[in-house]
Amino acid sequence: MTDPTILTYDPQTLAPEAAALLPRLADADAAVRRIALLELADLEDPDALQPIVAALKHDASADVRSEAARVLGAWEQREIVAALCEALTDAQRDVREAAASSLSALKAASSGDVLCGWVDHPEPFVQAAILRALRELRYADAFSAAVRALDHDDSGVRIEAVGVLGWLKDARALVPLARVATRDASAEIRRAAVGALGFASADDAAIPDALLHALADPAWQVREEAATTLGKLRAHSARDALIAALGDDYWQVRLRAARALGQLGDRAAAQALIALLSHAISNLRKEAALALGELRDPSTLAALEHALDDADPEVRKAVRIALQQIGAGAR
Repeated sequence: MTDPTILTYDPQTLAPEAAALLPRLADADAAVRRIALLELADLEDPDALQPIVAALKHDASADVRSEAARVLGAWEQREIVAALCEALTDAQRDVREAAASSLSALKAASSGDVLCGWVDHPEPFVQAAILRALRELRYADAFSAAVRALDHDDSGVRIEAVGVLGWLKDARALVPLARVATRDASAEIRRAAVGALGFASADDAAIPDALLHALADPAWQVREEAATTLGKLRAHSARDALIAALGDDYWQVRLRAARALGQLGDRAAAQALIALLSHAISNLRKEAALALGELRDPSTLAALEHALDDADPEVRKAVRIALQQIGAGAR
């Protein structure tokens, strides 16, 4: 229960409806205190938040503290954000996670400077939660902290740092992200960094080079993301590597490579894509047809017309779209 000797607010300042709930907030039964807390929140009175903050900080029950952390997520006053940041260090995991969830839902940019005061906290959980919240705010002043965090020992912190930099789309992050994409020990983080490079300019030679390296990564998920990002950037220097990726051991990589080749619009990929029209996996046949449509190469018409008899209706639909793009119409 909450000890009335450590209250950080004056009960006399509360509206009568809120003040009437105070005895229940001091009840010996944690379930009673929790319900009273929810009723306080339902009043939607900013002054009534003070007892909820006190419960978050001092209630003996982790369940009550967790509920307080969840409830406070609907408010963004500086003192609320500060209390939630402090709750990230709570002894109970459920409380910490509830506080982290509420912080990740913040929308007000004014919360960013409060969060930044915690961004170098020594606890990895706290640092990761703060970076996640800053990512959602797209808070520009988080840039330097996020770059530093790319070298953190904890993978949870590093992946959140990648997320911040990907959302900020600051060109200064490209080189650090390229390094992470090719060198980080975690495949999950390499994949995230490869995806984050999608805001680069295709004429930045260092970025396609890093993505080409990622296209040969040992983890197929990284290769898949690399193919996706190369297509997004329309990196024409990657054409031959993407054609080679059509033979990857994983069909997910082959599919993304086919899509990327369509985005490049380079007719030199036509024959490799035509070969996919007879692949056993229908998703690959469909993607190859769509990519051929993007190439708009009349020399592929015969192969596409033959594919109009494909057993899969989705493939046939993709073929008709491709034929229309090339200008031949569909039968």
